[in-house]
Amino acid sequence: MKIDVLSLFPEMFEGVLGSSILKKAAEKQAASYRVINFRDYADNKHHTVDDYPYGGGAGMVLKPQPIFDAVETLQGEATVKPRVILLCPQGERYTQKKAEELAREEHLIFVCGHYEGYDERIREHVVTDEISLGDYVLTGGELGAMVIIDSVVRLLPGVLGNEASPVLDSYSSGLLEHPHYTRPADFRGMKVPDALLSGNHKKIEEWRMKESLRRTWMRRPDLLDSYSLSEVEKKLLAEIQKEQ
Repeated sequence: MKIDVLSLFPEMFEGVLGSSILKKAAEKQAASYRVINFRDYADNKHHTVDDYPYGGGAGMVLKPQPIFDAVETLQGEATVKPRVILLCPQGERYTQKKAEELAREEHLIFVCGHYEGYDERIREHVVTDEISLGDYVLTGGELGAMVIIDSVVRLLPGVLGNEASPVLDSYSSGLLEHPHYTRPADFRGMKVPDALLSGNHKKIEEWRMKESLRRTWMRRPDLLDSYSLSEVEKKLLAEIQKEQ
């Protein structure tokens, strides 16, 4: 996957893209990153990228020209049509499902804004997706881009090493993930559940399924509204509700 980022603060990405899983993904050639200062595309001598909004109001608005030119340059270099993602508090709320969708792409371009907002023509004619991390506002789009890049790249084949890892993550299955334990089996009187020590794989899987359902029902019951329960899961959920 090829990932391009348009940002006024490229230095913010150095530590994130050069560490941990994202660094390993680049070393394995599963992903490549390029962070570009779109100020370099400004066509005025002062390289300004923002201006006052028509009609008045607080703050400055990003001009269309630098972003149009930057994206069109990247598209001209591309071998496949890239998805162009605008980080914006008005955008679609980001989910694991969206991460899985983006992980199937070959080329992503992220546009990170600052100031009061974007000239509307950028939304209408440049981007394919507008994404928000949640119902709050950040200083700029850089942190949002980092989060999305991390959540997408970890899904690429071979990146995590264990192919089952992303499949079992919370939200990937539609439910929250079950609890985990490791050694020692007894830590300060707090013991690992017997099922996990039994060596019985069927019993272990049933315990994990039940605890995943329990955690979802107690913490995020809204997820069950769109989740299709199997007959076994219905029975387990009934047991959980009776126990609680």
